[in-house]
Amino acid sequence: MTQHNSANELHHKLVIHLEKVYPAEQVEALAQSLISTMQLDKGYKEPAPHQNNWDEQDIAVITYADTLLDVNKKPLTVLHQFAKDYLADVMSILHILPFFPYSSDDGFSVIDYLAVNESHGDWADIKAISNDFKLMSDLVLNHMSARSWWFDNFKNGLAPGKGYFYEAEQDLDTSKVVRPRTSPLLNEVETVDGKRYVWCTFSPDQVDLNFANPEVLVEFANIILQYLQHGVKVFRLDAVAFLWKAPGTSCIHLQETHEIIKVLRVLIEHHSPDAIVITETNVPNRENLTYFGNGNEAHMIYNFSLPPLLIYTLITGNCRHLKSWIMSMPPAQNGTTYFNFIASHDGVGLRPLDGLLSDEEKQHMVETMQQFGAKVSYRRTEEGEDKPYEINISLFDALKGNVDGPDTHQIQRFICAHTIMLALEGVPAFYIHSLFGTENDIDRVENTGNNRSINRAKWDINTLLNQLGDKASHHHQVFNALKNRITIRKQQKAFHPNATQFTLHFGTEIFGFWRQSIDRQQSIFCIYNISNKMQIILLIDINLIGTDQWVDLITGNKIEDLKQQITLKPYENLWLSNVK
Repeated sequence: MTQHNSANELHHKLVIHLEKVYPAEQVEALAQSLISTMQLDKGYKEPAPHQNNWDEQDIAVITYADTLLDVNKKPLTVLHQFAKDYLADVMSILHILPFFPYSSDDGFSVIDYLAVNESHGDWADIKAISNDFKLMSDLVLNHMSARSWWFDNFKNGLAPGKGYFYEAEQDLDTSKVVRPRTSPLLNEVETVDGKRYVWCTFSPDQVDLNFANPEVLVEFANIILQYLQHGVKVFRLDAVAFLWKAPGTSCIHLQETHEIIKVLRVLIEHHSPDAIVITETNVPNRENLTYFGNGNEAHMIYNFSLPPLLIYTLITGNCRHLKSWIMSMPPAQNGTTYFNFIASHDGVGLRPLDGLLSDEEKQHMVETMQQFGAKVSYRRTEEGEDKPYEINISLFDALKGNVDGPDTHQIQRFICAHTIMLALEGVPAFYIHSLFGTENDIDRVENTGNNRSINRAKWDINTLLNQLGDKASHHHQVFNALKNRITIRKQQKAFHPNATQFTLHFGTEIFGFWRQSIDRQQSIFCIYNISNKMQIILLIDINLIGTDQWVDLITGNKIEDLKQQITLKPYENLWLSNVK
């Protein structure tokens, strides 16, 4: 690292945020402790303001460390080899979901932040992967496993761990607390000081950490440093919206949470200016947008409204709500962008639809998904009512039909969904099971008792490779079609994550938007038939510039007559560009 001649500037940045979180603490000393822990006192790099650490060639793939299995090899070795052989021309960012020792929730109940799950591999495997791809890792900082060393120490009054977990009185009024679960919020544990009640936002095995204790923040600075040294470049702040607790409040999106995110960003980007912070906040759209801050919090935010809105659009054949939403989305300023996804290891969240769909429309979507094999998870409202919170289903099965039931357009509908995602403002992210067109894993749900297991299948690597090589298999068809669309996308400057985007208006059965490259040299009109019926568009309605040559990037067909009409088959797409 280069030596910086003004360490006071970094110290001052941290103090400004820390003062809003720890007014009674010695924030000057805390700031220095964070700097020392991150080894920034030995020198650091000043990040350039509003710098885009991404471009149109950036594609993310999301996977568990052990999604691909070979009885003779460790899963991280299998994943790395598959990624090099089959995904090197597809992705730049590989998000490996928690690869640490864990006790539940498929990794999100971490036992040890500084170890790799031995059944997956070791740190050498992680480092090797980071040499070939931008490695994205979870920073699970809201909670930790009840079976962790820290929590054992907490119960025994020992350090590190003493004071690290959030306690509350048994009779605390928690009626205003917003949660994504129906399990008890406060759980009784025996400690050396008698019975205590610890805060568990997600489950009794996931005990919330107490960031009101600044020692916890320092611990995470050390964890971040270790991840950076092992090659992590992208940090996903898991469930960060719930980080700070304050009795009598909703305990979500509190200002202290935002300030801690700013502190973490300052530390990360002064260590590695090309590193990226992503916030994972599965909440209504307006709340989600606040995690950009003023360009000083998340570099990227998960676009949580996109998955349920796009599914709703494609099963109803009506893009009215999707179009209204996309028009309401503010352009991300340079240095920030959206992290677009339509499937993940979790289910399809319904809270991000608040204010976008009516309760009746959401219920209609839930019932349609249940026809296609979906499970439904619930949350408890302030009124004590259990409401659908998440639909658990593989995306391939979610799009196997429309509101009238299954049909013959499943693959076309599925490719259409991803072709929309690939063209939208932001960085596109593919759940690895979407690349394969993996179906619902009902057996896994029965074995684990966890609804989310339906979309967390494990593939024997040889079985997968056989399927991908079989031209009659839908896995082959999906994989190759998506790879083709990704390859096209990566060559277009107008698909830079921060390129201009405007919504087009073709009625309710055709969805469209226009992208223009930052240098204004390339325009792409992205047009999608989102219905199961043939649709006709008149090119004259798009106002293509007559002096330019136009081509459909997907088919390679040139547009010879700007007054012609084009017929779109069900779920067919156009990317009309003035540059080949």
